[in-house]
Amino acid sequence: MKLNPKKISACFISLLVFLISFSISCENQQTETVDTETRWWKGNLHTHSLWSDGDHFPEVITRWYKENGYHFLSVSDHNILQQGEMWIQPEFNHHAQSGGGIAVFEQYLEEFGENWVEYKMVNDTLEARLKPLNEYRHLFEEAGKFMLINSEEITDVHVVHVNAHNILHFIPPQGGATVRETIQNNVNAVHHHHHETGQEMFPHLNHPNFHFAVTAEDLAHIEGLHFFEVYNGHRGVYNYGDDNHVDLDRFWDITLTLRLAHLDLGIMYGLAVDDSHHYENSMDETALPGRGWVMVRSDFLTPEHIIRALKAGNFYSTTGVKLRDFGVTDGEYFVEIDPEPDVEYTVQFIGTSKNHDISSRPVLDENGEEMRATRIYSEEIGTVFKELTGTKASYELTGDELYVRAKIISSKVHPNPFAEGDTEVAWTQPFVMER
Repeated sequence: MKLNPKKISACFISLLVFLISFSISCENQQTETVDTETRWWKGNLHTHSLWSDGDHFPEVITRWYKENGYHFLSVSDHNILQQGEMWIQPEFNHHAQSGGGIAVFEQYLEEFGENWVEYKMVNDTLEARLKPLNEYRHLFEEAGKFMLINSEEITDVHVVHVNAHNILHFIPPQGGATVRETIQNNVNAVHHHHHETGQEMFPHLNHPNFHFAVTAEDLAHIEGLHFFEVYNGHRGVYNYGDDNHVDLDRFWDITLTLRLAHLDLGIMYGLAVDDSHHYENSMDETALPGRGWVMVRSDFLTPEHIIRALKAGNFYSTTGVKLRDFGVTDGEYFVEIDPEPDVEYTVQFIGTSKNHDISSRPVLDENGEEMRATRIYSEEIGTVFKELTGTKASYELTGDELYVRAKIISSKVHPNPFAEGDTEVAWTQPFVMER
């Protein structure tokens, strides 16, 4: 068989044109879809729905967060993942008496329509199907705009609650003889799941002051745990402590000091979350959405990138205060606020010196008996090194600090507060000095 040179040449030219066109197409596609500018992404890491003890359907909840400027959301129901078949009776759900019954079903039906909502009458009782995450996420997720993270609130004995984020399967509560052992067992289970699957994930400890179940000493001793809630929007969790229990800011400083200087267990980051249970058409305002969130600095909005940025401490927690930037440069810890008109800001640089008094004494009840509570430490733990007003502030590091973090307090009253009279606040993550 003889080869025709003209045909070979024509085929070669056609192939070359195709390859060039394909290359240009790929290059244009990359230019259009990849944004390399680092951004701040707004997210909530603690939310409940009708899959456990929230009072609304997950689609309605997700729509609220997306429409209110959030970029990512973890719907973390108690001891369950949004998987499989689940039907509920709206009239008799956990929050039916506070407005979370038929009214929320009617809203769900009105907003999402007969073609989407699945319901039936069984013995004259309305039953509605809860859509699993893999069915409804496509309604909301958009690349670079919004995503959902598969999460679970592992709810265990001793009032221990640990959120597990970006997991692939349900993690049952692990139990334990003590609070400390129970936390450790559940944290270990999340890490085991990570090593088993290779999936990027992380655990965080929820509301340590809920029932005052967890002390700073408990949290300080947990291996492999580096996140806890310094602010939780549920009004029943005692963020601010009481006469016998420390507020969560002091709790954080005690934990950091013990871990960094005395236990060699590494940093502890502070998260702000909603822990929302109540939504539209609910008469209960105990746990409304929009009270606290995290702002994560990352190049891309994917679960992997967000989790890696969180693990690197590249985020701040807030109840409304916005930051342009924070970090350490040229030997200074700096904070730059994105200000609102007519709002004043106070910046506190907080930390513990390397040479500190670690002595402590127990909290005693009215009978002089030792209480199960975080111990009383000296004022050298969690000292305000410097306090400034304005939209830019910095603290010159001396090298004597164990760590430094910043708390920014605004004069703006929170529109949806944890407690009456709260103003908006933000917390940056600790910078740990080399030892």
